[in-house]
Amino acid sequence: MAAGFTEPELLKLEKLLPVYEKAREIFISKLNIIHQDFIRKNNYNPIEHIKGRIKSPESIAAKLQKLNLEITADNARRHLNDICGARIICPFAKDIYGLTGLLTSSPDWKVRELKDYIANPKPGGYRSYHLILGLQIPYSGKEEEIPVEVQIRTASMDFWASMEHKVRYKYREHVPKHLSDELAICAEKIAELDKRMQLIQEIVTLINEED
Repeated sequence: MAAGFTEPELLKLEKLLPVYEKAREIFISKLNIIHQDFIRKNNYNPIEHIKGRIKSPESIAAKLQKLNLEITADNARRHLNDICGARIICPFAKDIYGLTGLLTSSPDWKVRELKDYIANPKPGGYRSYHLILGLQIPYSGKEEEIPVEVQIRTASMDFWASMEHKVRYKYREHVPKHLSDELAICAEKIAELDKRMQLIQEIVTLINEED
């Protein structure tokens, strides 16, 4: 058994993953077009960084196991929406909502799911905006809708999420209460910092408009 998959299932998965890689490439390409068009029209950059990724076989197996599903390539294709993913870092929270509006109004994909963890943070403090977009990708002689999970957040939200992930990994999901409490406090402080930085940016913009 390799990466949680039997050898035959791993071979099936390896044949499937290039389709998700193609979806990643197409999404990033179309996103860059939307991004550049926005900059040209508004003289403002709402994106600091874009990163795409494909889940490893080990991560896919772990996710299927967590869902109590048999570890097969077909179950991965049918039940997982985050094999292909993209993370977008925006300067300010308002840019997240502006960008979400652009993505949801694009005819290049189908919007399958929206989750606003900024207005409604997870209990532990996690904040981000999640979208599941469906892209039509050629596969086995026909077109198939491939899901792409998109996470949009500020740099400070991303830093917090990265630290929280490291803590959960260290303690194998059983995080001591004093650490989870501290992370929740930090999440609130980061949210307040984001608001203050956005206010400063708005003040500077008003001053520049008056000059």
